[in-house]
Amino acid sequence: MKRKLAAGNWKMHGTNASLTEIAALVTAHPAPGADILLCPPATLLARAAVLAADSAVMIGAQDCHAAASGAHTGDISAPMLADAGATAVILGHSERRENHSETNELISEKAHSAHAAGLTTVICLGETLAQREAAQTLEIIATDLHASLPDSATAANTVLAYEPVWAIGTGLTPTEAQIAEIHGLIRSLLSERLGETEAAALRLLYGGSVKPGNAAGIFGIANVDGALVGGASLKAADFSPIINALEATA
Repeated sequence: MKRKLAAGNWKMHGTNASLTEIAALVTAHPAPGADILLCPPATLLARAAVLAADSAVMIGAQDCHAAASGAHTGDISAPMLADAGATAVILGHSERRENHSETNELISEKAHSAHAAGLTTVICLGETLAQREAAQTLEIIATDLHASLPDSATAANTVLAYEPVWAIGTGLTPTEAQIAEIHGLIRSLLSERLGETEAAALRLLYGGSVKPGNAAGIFGIANVDGALVGGASLKAADFSPIINALEATA
């Protein structure tokens, strides 16, 4: 059976003092019933990997360059992330798509590079409020999935995260029916792309204002295999109840 996954995206938060939260999470979940992935900022990556070594907590990054090396000042390649101790990388988050004008094609190139470096990719998909109000959600998800997913993607090296842009950091959450519709669509599209067996094994996460108070309901929805959590992953005291809720459905 595939393992459920609780992934935390710290975004541009965290200093050396924040490493105590990782230590607390390691202590709180010595043998979890679900996989745990934390993605701190790049400045903490190597230290976080050392801290989480020999524990059940995996450490990932928040982005990578499509090239393995080169004259790209300020960028970090997938091999560099792996060398620093990362086992995964988040790609195509809506904030990267919007703030850095990242295209589906670029995300696919990054994912291919990450796979070549041995990293698991968490590829994000999601619609804006304007797109949902214009009834374009299904079209946007299908387009993003088709163009963002590289041919190197498998259930072993890829996770997909549905993050409605309008729900990220707003406190708003889609209805359970809306989440079920999109996750069902993604599973169906994956079956067409990868085949039913591989599609069934690939984990689908929900992201967008996931909190201790709503986690259990979200994890009870069909085709939801975990969550990509933002603000609630910054503190072990907030992230642990979400992990516990996920374990209850595993």
